[in-house]
Amino acid sequence: MTANLIRIVHTRRDGTLLEGSRKHDGASELVRPHGFRYFPSLGCLGITRSRDRQAQKWRIDSAAEALRAAGWHVEVEIDEDVRRSFAEAERTEQAEARAERFAGYADNAASRSQSLSDQAHGMASRIPFGQPVLVGHHSERADRRSRERISSAQDKSFAEAGKASHWADRERATASYETFRKSPRLTLRRIERLEADLRRVKKWRKGKSAGRFERDIANPETVTELDRRYLELTEEISFWRDIVKKAEANGHKFWGQCDFQKGDFARVRGRWYEVLRSNPKTLTVPRTLDPHNRVITRANCGERLVTHTIPYDEVFGHRSAEEQEAQMAAGDDQPPA
Repeated sequence: MTANLIRIVHTRRDGTLLEGSRKHDGASELVRPHGFRYFPSLGCLGITRSRDRQAQKWRIDSAAEALRAAGWHVEVEIDEDVRRSFAEAERTEQAEARAERFAGYADNAASRSQSLSDQAHGMASRIPFGQPVLVGHHSERADRRSRERISSAQDKSFAEAGKASHWADRERATASYETFRKSPRLTLRRIERLEADLRRVKKWRKGKSAGRFERDIANPETVTELDRRYLELTEEISFWRDIVKKAEANGHKFWGQCDFQKGDFARVRGRWYEVLRSNPKTLTVPRTLDPHNRVITRANCGERLVTHTIPYDEVFGHRSAEEQEAQMAAGDDQPPA
């Protein structure tokens, strides 16, 4: 690579990366205002959150102009077709690697904290318990220095203990990444959002307006980008639908319109609601302002009935009208744990 040459390369697989810069060469200060930062794991500069996304050309162009104005020779290379499939395995592996790394940080900090604490206790044990500084004695200066070292070691021990707690929290949060990301409720909402995006892309590809926006399909670059987005969305939706199928196979119940009829009861956030109407995506139920009412029916919501809708992914149980009446007769109006 020739001297004073910088390459800004974007692919959807790797994101936007800056090649050819060295530490303290001034390039970092020039491109940082344009969204670039240093990635220690890659050993280079890049734009944050640029993987799996279309190139942010306004950032790339403005960074290139800033570098050229400072005397750099800059080459820009953008290849949107180099991408990775929507395979969560890689993201999960990265999360697991981070969790393992954070666990190591926590263990090291805890070890340093314990070592410093032991050091402080060892020095303190050489001073008789309760003995003050002997002012005027020949040992006064050494005694004061010893007490300062004890205090410093204790402060450092507390600081390392705080670091250990911080990294332990990061480890727990990172370790729960896959469980949270693949939770059934979150997955259903994600699929619904992605399907809405896909419907918009389909309309744009036909030259129609969608989401109050239009796309210029006379522009070949726009058509190509819409084709890429269509492929990405269909691939991602397929992946999450497989997650739903696996959850169902493992016994998770996904409630839907076919599971409820008028007069049934649905358990939602610790309450049982009478179903007034089952819709394709929601249940229509009575609304109550009484926080102590555990069973909400049309009859106990006052003379003026107010309703609201509840998505099926917030439903955690079902009872028929007869089952609910039997529970009430037995004095049990509480949802099961």
